[in-house]
Amino acid sequence: MSALFDDRRDAGRQLAAALGRAPAGRTVVYGLARGGVPVAAEVAAALGAPLDVLAVRKIGHPRHEELALGAVAPDGPPFVREPVGLDRRALPALRARIDAADAEARAMDARLHEGLPRLSPRGATCVLVDDGLATGATMVAACRWARAQGAARVVAAVPVGAAESVEALRAEADEVVCPFAVDDFWAVSLWYRDFGQTSEDEVRLLVRASRDEGVSGGVNAP
Repeated sequence: MSALFDDRRDAGRQLAAALGRAPAGRTVVYGLARGGVPVAAEVAAALGAPLDVLAVRKIGHPRHEELALGAVAPDGPPFVREPVGLDRRALPALRARIDAADAEARAMDARLHEGLPRLSPRGATCVLVDDGLATGATMVAACRWARAQGAARVVAAVPVGAAESVEALRAEADEVVCPFAVDDFWAVSLWYRDFGQTSEDEVRLLVRASRDEGVSGGVNAP
């Protein structure tokens, strides 16, 4: 097993090449916070489309916090897998986990958009970008968020992903773009030479830089 990408920017350039030309009509690119944003910045630049960030948080299993049961995005419906190992007595705990993840997503969204207007996907092609696809939970939540917000078309784009998760995602998005769908996947980080954490400050800088380049898209009314 060897790395496919130098870093997230390199992954974004390779993903942009796989995506090809921008779709007809208005297109908005969303990077999933936080690691998906450097990838998405390259995609947005290549497509000539505006960039925004989507704060998606995983929903932890009530008995095994490291196990993600699903994910949620601000103002979007939560995605929850079949609760493994839970009986009815544990359902209130699951509800609490969902509420906690929703609160985290909203708080992160507020921080990341401080001084940055949110872009609306309504009526547009919504390109959702992450740095990789393991279980796919966060991308499923992102796709459902885009549908709920009125996107005309939803494209899920990742540079590398677990083949099984990539195939499952096709039920959620109109198009799935993944140049490297891997059977023996293990973890996203293994496919990068540099997989350092992306800070919230870096996310804001990337989005602001994209806006400063003069690319505009439908901004939500206040």
